[in-house]
Amino acid sequence: MAARLSWVLQALLVVAWLVLAHLAVVGGDGRHAAAALLCIVALLLVPALLRARPLAWLVLAAAAVSGWWLAPTPYLWLPLRLVPVAFVALVAFGFARTLRRGYTPLVARIVAALDATTPAALPADLQAYARRLTQAWALLLAALALFDLWMALHATPEQWSWLANIGDYVVILGFMLGEFAWRRHRFPGAQRGFLRFLRAMVALGPGFWRTVAAP
Repeated sequence: MAARLSWVLQALLVVAWLVLAHLAVVGGDGRHAAAALLCIVALLLVPALLRARPLAWLVLAAAAVSGWWLAPTPYLWLPLRLVPVAFVALVAFGFARTLRRGYTPLVARIVAALDATTPAALPADLQAYARRLTQAWALLLAALALFDLWMALHATPEQWSWLANIGDYVVILGFMLGEFAWRRHRFPGAQRGFLRFLRAMVALGPGFWRTVAAP
């Protein structure tokens, strides 16, 4: 139950971040920027906060006070812009690290979990496809992280918000849909509808998603 609550709270904080970050740059309001960054701090601390760890609550309180103090200044805007860079780069690293020799590619782990089997039991052609798809995700996300970094340093606030906070997810969803369509053609006997596929991914649960990218 605690794991599911943590999952839900983290998802809500991600949505809150997207809304507040967009409002901050569109309205030029440092208070929204401070609130958006506080959402990121809370996102990282959720498990410890739910376990009532005093240090986690002190860090959250310190972040809230710092944000309130810095809201009228220009010092929150660069950290705000760097959040998407760090997030996308971290996910790219999560894919790339599983491509090392002797490790199971991340997509193979996910496919095996969806099929209630082990990665080693997957057909050889599916294992090869999962490795290539893991490589493709790592490259795509690394390219997005570099693009987000360029946008953070050079774009106008409005351009940055639309492209980094919204455009990234449009690209990711488009890649998912395109890959799913190709996979249905490549492996026609093992496919479910896209919405059923997404529900199955969610049904794997927070415990799986916390550990799936581990070496």
